[in-house]
Amino acid sequence: MKTKPYIQDDNVLAYAVGTTLDRFIKSKQADFPFATGELSQLLRDIALAAKIVSREISRAGLVNVAGAYGHTNVQGEEQQKLDVIANIRFTRALTKGGEVCAIVSEEEDEVIDLQNSRGKYVVAIDPLDGSSNIDVNVSIGTIFSIYRRVTPIGYPIQEEDVLQQGKQQVAAGYVLYGSSTMLVYTTGFGVYGFTYERSLGEFFLSHPDIKAPVDGHIYTINEGLQPYLEDDVLEYVAHCKQKGASARYIGSLVADFHRNMLKGGIYLYPGTKKAPLGKIRLMYEANALAFIAEQAGAKATNGKNRILDIVPTSLHQRTPLFIGSEKMIEELGSLMKQIK
Repeated sequence: MKTKPYIQDDNVLAYAVGTTLDRFIKSKQADFPFATGELSQLLRDIALAAKIVSREISRAGLVNVAGAYGHTNVQGEEQQKLDVIANIRFTRALTKGGEVCAIVSEEEDEVIDLQNSRGKYVVAIDPLDGSSNIDVNVSIGTIFSIYRRVTPIGYPIQEEDVLQQGKQQVAAGYVLYGSSTMLVYTTGFGVYGFTYERSLGEFFLSHPDIKAPVDGHIYTINEGLQPYLEDDVLEYVAHCKQKGASARYIGSLVADFHRNMLKGGIYLYPGTKKAPLGKIRLMYEANALAFIAEQAGAKATNGKNRILDIVPTSLHQRTPLFIGSEKMIEELGSLMKQIK
């Protein structure tokens, strides 16, 4: 019988489409000797919900899913219809997946106890970040953190399962719904980005082993807060301007963070004279992005301490957040110490 060897580089007529998210996750299962596939399945559940939410967002201008829902969440913010839809989609996916015992969501006042005492994981999630940008077709996103429960399997969840430090995360990520839909995640072994190919219904590896530039030329802050900012932050913003840095602010945390991680920059949302604790939520925003940032070689702080070392005391706890390129964070820290 005659045979012909397969030539992998024969791409004259058909280009390679790349590695799917599912295949990549399976290839990394050996990184977690304590798991037997549950974490991999959990990441797949999140990816499935992200595909559904991406579909809903892409048709927001054609069906009645844009605009305000008519309720406010625990943050006192007016919920948008897509906020509610995203919360339902992710909660359903995580419930049906069977790997999660509890969910902490920005859109829910209390912990969602899934009554799954066999579940090994707790998920903290902002189902749809950047609500103010929904109606104007600007990039928005999803942010998630994954923790292993600390109490024994088979028992009801306890507070210590939920209120864990960021450094206890086993995985974290975000989904960016922009010119394309991207899922970026880390399990503590580097940061990887996947782009959604709608015609195939698959996420494909597009950004392997992301590394943030050590320095950057972008600063991101809501300068409308200037009358309420402390002197050290104002001084740092002036420093950025003096060295020719560009101001870039989208107003969606995921989009601002993603750009700065790829291009080099710093995101600042400090405490203000009106809101000393800032705006960013620790459990399902700051912790996730801080974990990703550190895995990419960047840094995250509240101005005094590393974000991942903060001990949470409540589900919706807020924190100042300074996150970005290592050198820029160090310059900020040095300046804050000098002024104080």
